[in-house]
Amino acid sequence: MVVDDSAIIRGLFTRLLESDSDISVTASASNGEVAVKSFIRHKDIDVIILDIEMPVMDGLTALPKLLEVDPEVKIVVASTLTKRNSKTSIRALTAGAVDYIPKPSSSREIGDGGEFRRELLEKVKTLGDVRRRRLGRGPWRRLAKSTAAPPAASVPISLRQAGSEKPEVLAIGSSTGGPQALFAFFGDLKTTFKLPIIITQHMPSTFTPVLAEHISQATGWWCNEGKEGDVITPGRIFLAPGDFHMLVEARGANKVIRLNKESPENFCRPSVDPMLRSIAKAYGGRVLVVVLTGMGTNGKKGAQTIVRNGGTVIAQNEETSVVWGMPGAVATTGICSAVLPLDRIASYVMKSAGEAA
Repeated sequence: MVVDDSAIIRGLFTRLLESDSDISVTASASNGEVAVKSFIRHKDIDVIILDIEMPVMDGLTALPKLLEVDPEVKIVVASTLTKRNSKTSIRALTAGAVDYIPKPSSSREIGDGGEFRRELLEKVKTLGDVRRRRLGRGPWRRLAKSTAAPPAASVPISLRQAGSEKPEVLAIGSSTGGPQALFAFFGDLKTTFKLPIIITQHMPSTFTPVLAEHISQATGWWCNEGKEGDVITPGRIFLAPGDFHMLVEARGANKVIRLNKESPENFCRPSVDPMLRSIAKAYGGRVLVVVLTGMGTNGKKGAQTIVRNGGTVIAQNEETSVVWGMPGAVATTGICSAVLPLDRIASYVMKSAGEAA
């Protein structure tokens, strides 16, 4: 279902979605109130594209009402990349929306397709397949290798022994479903935790400062976007800013943040892989990596580098992930020392760092 107050935008979204033979748009709505009523009638809907700013009932108000009808439906927030909309979108992502898609500023940009079409179709098809598989229905189509890992039941997971060195840094990679997972993780992690925390969450540049602010406000942790030359200090969270790869570099006795705008990796900038490669170089085996829910396989190659250098990698399990792409990719490669439900990851991290859970 497509929900947007603009008939033109609804039509363009529908046309792009139905250009793929695996997707059928079964309903559309001009505001949240109409969407809720329509969803009650069409309970076979797998994915909802939800605009934020609409008359009568906006997207943020409609979101919990839609989830009340069906808690398993996958809701993707569509909004323009303004500071105001970014704040509202982050609120939606922490309230149950599983992903977002930056809405182009003009109908011409949507109509041109290209990168926007690729991102839209990939997200809708992947999320639809995840929902249908969990409900025991047949998938829309065979999952692409670049989009999601095979279900846990079909691939045996072999675990490896954790690295022998005590970690000096915690690195986290996440994507689809990541904001909710990060809030839950930091809610479980004691604020006495001493290690610095380096995060790459796939998000545009207007979203990442808002996410950092929300993490600080909701959890009591110090969290900021990483800035060029920042000295990495214990007990602080450094979040990769949108549109930059965030790296770590050893500089004398310190470790510092480096930012660059090199080409996207796995269609992402920031990307998890370059962050992990740089951390492996700066810290050697004194690294603990957590791969949370996310689409694609970003982080797999970087995690392999971490393990080769003696570090430890753990992943979120399939049952608690919105999309088991990123964590599934590392889990099924045999490089993880643990594959855990989200609510058990913080205690594992605390114990690995030698702190009481």
